[in-house]
Amino acid sequence: MRASPEQIDDSPPLWEQWAAGFVIFMMTGALIAPVLAPDQAETPILRMVWLPVYAVTAGLIAFRFEKIIRAWPAWLILFGLIALAYVSKYWSIDPEVTSRRVIAMAINSAFAVYVGCVFRGAPLPRMLMNTCLVMAIGSLIMVFAFPRIGVHQMDNAGLWRGLWYEKNQMGLVMVVGAVSSAAVLAADHLAGNGRKPWVPLLAFGLTTLLVMATQSKTSLLCWLLGVGMIGFWWLLKQGGAAITIVAVWFAVVTSSLAAWLWNTDSAAILQALGKDPSLTGRTLIWEALMRRVAERPMTGYGFSAFWGVDSIPAREIRLETQWPVPSAHNGWIDLLVQLGWPGAIFVGAVMLVSAILVIVRLNGMGAREGYWSIAYLTVFTALSLSESVLLTHANLPWILMLAIMSRAMTYDPIPVRAPLARPAARAYQNRSRIASDYVNGRRPLRF
Repeated sequence: MRASPEQIDDSPPLWEQWAAGFVIFMMTGALIAPVLAPDQAETPILRMVWLPVYAVTAGLIAFRFEKIIRAWPAWLILFGLIALAYVSKYWSIDPEVTSRRVIAMAINSAFAVYVGCVFRGAPLPRMLMNTCLVMAIGSLIMVFAFPRIGVHQMDNAGLWRGLWYEKNQMGLVMVVGAVSSAAVLAADHLAGNGRKPWVPLLAFGLTTLLVMATQSKTSLLCWLLGVGMIGFWWLLKQGGAAITIVAVWFAVVTSSLAAWLWNTDSAAILQALGKDPSLTGRTLIWEALMRRVAERPMTGYGFSAFWGVDSIPAREIRLETQWPVPSAHNGWIDLLVQLGWPGAIFVGAVMLVSAILVIVRLNGMGAREGYWSIAYLTVFTALSLSESVLLTHANLPWILMLAIMSRAMTYDPIPVRAPLARPAARAYQNRSRIASDYVNGRRPLRF
């Protein structure tokens, strides 16, 4: 009996999953950065730590070179983004930082293409789920065994931050784990492959608990969007026409109502969520940054150069807002101050094309992966409005976005395992269709 595409396990070998998980772990900045650089300063030690990561990345790419080279549309787009960032060093306010971080972005982006091409279907969310489960357990150990590292001591005192600098970082990583766990549960149920749900349920529970422990409104919103998107598409897949109509109607009405409430009284909604109308001072940062964008609308200040230690424009922003602003807290504005409008339009076009391709392939690739791509793309889009996650040199959200782009733009052959053919020596031998002209149709025996 021929196995259905959903029932075929095409996961990479275990050692490769662990190697990719190690790179993902490092992308999040877990544990090593808070221990080696507690003040969040970039140090030579941290740069040395990344060398093994780059070596593992190069080994994985070389091992799967024949497979990932087929993703040539993704490579062309990737080369365009890298070229734009590299060229910006000629007008960058810190050419050395721009050049160094373009190299890091190129290596990590290549890893994203590798992940998107090799971990097809459910293996990608499963690998992310397992990696995030390890980090969730490590965060709980830090919270209870080493609270000076795992719990905020001054700002946000008492809130959990686990293996990271601050709570928002842990919240966003745990959102990846929760969304990936939900996708694994959905994919396994749709495939009917008989896998036990205990590990996905454990991972989903722990990562959700840690999202709640951070009390991060952004992380909670991303969790609702990601898990809700998987549940929505899973429900449509399970139900008939009636459920589909009701679900679509409910989604349209809810979205329309939310938009109306936001336009009517956004200040009241923000206050109900524990936020002031200035979004904790972010609107002041955005207004100040847009004035800097107006000074260099087509070029920006150079890739990853605006927020440098010696940056005069960044110093002016901090003096104007009266607090040490680390970033724009908005991916699009941060992209504008780095690469201008050409960079923002380029990245926006990549995200739009990726979203269209993901939606087109929902019934095939989407169902096999538990609707992970559409869910995380929704999360990433929302996240880009409040965090600087676009076109970064070492950042998990952007890496996963590139992985989605790669798998969406690559031909997705469905593995088929059919019964083996007959031996070659007998492949063209057919039995006689006409009975022999002997008694009872059999040749008489000769002695």
